Amino acid sequence: MTSARRLAPPVRGIASVVISAFGLLAAPEAALPLGYALCGAVLVGAAVDCWVGLTGRGAALSLVFAVLRVAAVCATQEWTGGPQNPWALNMLTTTAITLQWEWRPAVALPVTAGLFVVDTTATGSDALGGPLPRLVVECLLARLGFVLLRRSGRRVDEAREHRSALVRAEALAAARHRQEREYLALLHDTAASTFLLVAAQAEEMGPERIAEYARHDLAVLTGTATGTAVKDNGVDLAASLRAGVGHGRVSVEVRSTGAAPVPASVALAFVRAVREALVNVELYAGVDTAELSLRREQGPGDRVVVEVTDHGVGFTPEEVASSRRGIRGSVVERLAGVGGSATVISRPGAGTTVRLVWPGA
Repeated sequence: MTSARRLAPPVRGIASVVISAFGLLAAPEAALPLGYALCGAVLVGAAVDCWVGLTGRGAALSLVFAVLRVAAVCATQEWTGGPQNPWALNMLTTTAITLQWEWRPAVALPVTAGLFVVDTTATGSDALGGPLPRLVVECLLARLGFVLLRRSGRRVDEAREHRSALVRAEALAAARHRQEREYLALLHDTAASTFLLVAAQAEEMGPERIAEYARHDLAVLTGTATGTAVKDNGVDLAASLRAGVGHGRVSVEVRSTGAAPVPASVALAFVRAVREALVNVELYAGVDTAELSLRREQGPGDRVVVEVTDHGVGFTPEEVASSRRGIRGSVVERLAGVGGSATVISRPGAGTTVRLVWPGA
């Protein structure tokens, strides 16, 4: 309980100053010079206490000043207000209570006992009939309160650590889930698409072309393809798209207006999403032509818009099964992964437009 230990010295110092102020007001006129001297010592000790509380250093020095000022007030109480006057008694009990918060019993008990002996020696009163019962009860209550507070603090710390562990585990699980989704999307972009092409065009592709697709897909999935190691520098998106759509049976008309370089990761997301859109055109649209448009729209961030349009049979996007990852995994989530968005507009008999938007830097 570091906070409680650092709070104890300032509390003791401020309380001692307040008690001494009232004690000085109640002191006989003849004892005022002595009272002023005692108050000066109390102020010095209070300054040390506050310094210890602020810096966390010098706890032993604070203890020495506390013992000296209580001993001085108790030893001179016969002149400042008579035996067992409130000034001495309150200084003694306040110091004893704060010692229970600041020090272990091995230190607090001997110091408190020594101060009590000084007080009873100065007053010459019976220990059992004097301040002893009050002192014992207050010290026990202070120690009990400190122990309970420490246990409560430990429980709070344990709960906080448990909550932090849960947050870390949740973040790790979310990162792992994102990686799994990314890998599934990549798998769909590569191997799954190749399987579909082989199934649809096995006789036309030939073994050499199938082997070439397989080698490329393996390099991408294992991270050895040159494209996966490119740094996120600016690249020409138009050139990347033209290179990415140069294969396949679908003839693509590319139109580009006002395009500027984009980060490599963004270009890669666009290329993969466009490739998936064209694979869908080849497999499902019933046409062999498509239009690819690229433009940069002026505005905040100068967003980049890419559209893949075909005039094929079309479909109803809402009716696509959730297990199908083509649109959701390789198009929508692909753009979302780089801060963009994807929209599929289609209806039966009216063709399909896949609109990809990146908001810019």
